[in-house]
Amino acid sequence: MLATIASAALQGVEAEMVHVEVNAGEAGEPKLILVGLPDAAVKESDDRVFSALSNSGFKPPRTRTTINLAPGHLRKEGPFYDLPIALGILAATQQLRAENLGSWMIAGELSLSGATRPVRGALAMARLARKLGKRGLLLPAVSAEEAAHVEGIAVYRVDSLDRAARFLTGEITLAPLDPAPLRRTRPVPADGAPDFSEIKGQHALRRAVEVAVAGGHNILMLGPPGAGKSMVAKRIPSIMPVPVLEEQLEIVSIHSAAGTTISGEMAWGVRPFRAPHHTISDVGLLGGGTIPGPGEISLAHHGVLFLDELPEFKRSALEVLRQPIEDGEVTISRSAGKVTLPCAFMLAAAMNPCPCGYLGDAKHECRCSPTQIQRYRSRISGPLLDRIDIHIEAPALSLAELRATENGEPSTAIRARVEAARARQHARFAHSRTTSNARMTQPQIRRHCAVDAALGDLLQHAMEQLNLSARAYDRILKVARTIADLAGAEQIEAPHLLEAIQYRSLDRAVFY
Repeated sequence: MLATIASAALQGVEAEMVHVEVNAGEAGEPKLILVGLPDAAVKESDDRVFSALSNSGFKPPRTRTTINLAPGHLRKEGPFYDLPIALGILAATQQLRAENLGSWMIAGELSLSGATRPVRGALAMARLARKLGKRGLLLPAVSAEEAAHVEGIAVYRVDSLDRAARFLTGEITLAPLDPAPLRRTRPVPADGAPDFSEIKGQHALRRAVEVAVAGGHNILMLGPPGAGKSMVAKRIPSIMPVPVLEEQLEIVSIHSAAGTTISGEMAWGVRPFRAPHHTISDVGLLGGGTIPGPGEISLAHHGVLFLDELPEFKRSALEVLRQPIEDGEVTISRSAGKVTLPCAFMLAAAMNPCPCGYLGDAKHECRCSPTQIQRYRSRISGPLLDRIDIHIEAPALSLAELRATENGEPSTAIRARVEAARARQHARFAHSRTTSNARMTQPQIRRHCAVDAALGDLLQHAMEQLNLSARAYDRILKVARTIADLAGAEQIEAPHLLEAIQYRSLDRAVFY
C-alpha cells in the first residue's frame, strides 16, 4: 500500500516541498530502501524509525518497503524526515487510518524511544505550509513554538510519534499553538549586561558609534591595545533600536535555518551581534557548504558584524565582504544549487595602527619598521576601506580618565536619540525598501542629501585634499544626513557636513 506525507527541505533560508512516499508490501527480501538523494543523516533514519516504532507500540514493516523523497533532484539532509517516514510506514502498513493525510506538513527527528526532537528551519516550513494552503503543521515542541510566530497557519506541537499518530486518527485532540507575534519591546537587560555607562573617556569614539548606529553605517575603530575598541563594539547592541516585526521575522528565519534558535543562542527582540574569530574561513564568513547555508554575514542580518583585529583576517575572507556590504545580500552557487541570502548588516571593525600597536602613542615606543607597518596596513585593501563610512581614532586613555569614578552616559539615553533618528528615516523611506540612511540609493541621495553651492564647494575641496573616490563622496553625504537626523535638522548644514568629512580623514593619513 502507498502512503504520501508532505514535508520540506531547507534551501538556504527558504523551504521547498518534499513528498515522503512510502510503499509497503512489495515482493522480495524484507528490507527498507531509501531513495531520493538523501545524505548520511537521512539514510540513518531507518534505524531510528524502526526503534521508535517498536518502542511506541507499533510494528515495523516485515516486507520490502521503498521510501522515496521526492523530488529526486533536491538533495535532502538532516533528520527532518524521521517523523513523516514513521507516519508514512504506519499508513502504508494500515496501522494508521487517517483522512487527508497529505493535507498536513510534518517534520521532526525521532529518538529511539519515539520522542520527537526539534529540527532547523521551522519558521521557513511554516511560511511554506501557509503558502501551499496546508491544513496545519506538525512539529516537535521547540520547533512548533518557533513556527507559531508565522500567522495564518495552524501549528501543532507533537511530543512523540504515538501522540502524532493518535492525533491524526482523531483519538486525541490537540489545540494549535496561539499565534505568537514577536515582542515589539526590548527585553529587560540582565544584571551586568554591557552598557555604555561603563565606558570611560573616548567621547569622540562614543559619538562616532552613535552616528554609525543611527544611520546603519559601517565603522572602523583604530587605536592602541587597551583603548576600549572591543569594549565599545560589544555595547553597540545596547543602543540599537528594537527590530520592527518584518525585520525580526527575517532575523528569526535565518537563525532558524542555521539552527541557533534551537540552542537558544538568539534572544527575541534583540538584534544579532556576531564576532567571528580572525581564523574564520571564507565559507564560514560568507556562507556555503554542500547545501548552501548562512554564514556569519547572514547571521548578522539587521544587526552587527564585529571584526576585531581586522588586519589579522585572511585577505581572501575580507575581500569577499566587498559585494555583500554594498548589496545587502549574497548569492552562493554550489553543485547542489544556488541560493541568495540576505546580509544587510552593520560592519564594526577594530584594528591597531601597527603590528606592535603603539604607533603614535606618546607613552609607548613603536618597535615596528616602516616596512612592517606598510605590510600590516596593506592587508586591508582600498576598495574595502572605501566601503566603511566612518573611520575614527581611539587614543589610549590617560590615568585620570581610568581613575574617574563617575559613570558615562548610559545606553538608554543614547538609544533614545538613535531611535528618534531612525524614526525620521522610516518616515522618509516609508514608500521604499530602504531601511536606513546607509542603504540609500542614488536617486534617494540626490533627493534627501542635497546641499547648497557653498557646502558643495566645501565638499569638493575636501575630496580633492583627501583624494577620495566617488563612493566616498556618497558616503560622506549619507553620514551627514544621519548627523542632521540626530540634530533634528531638515537640511544638511555646515556642521553636519564637516563632522562627516572628518570621519574620512584616515583614508590617506593612516593607510597610504
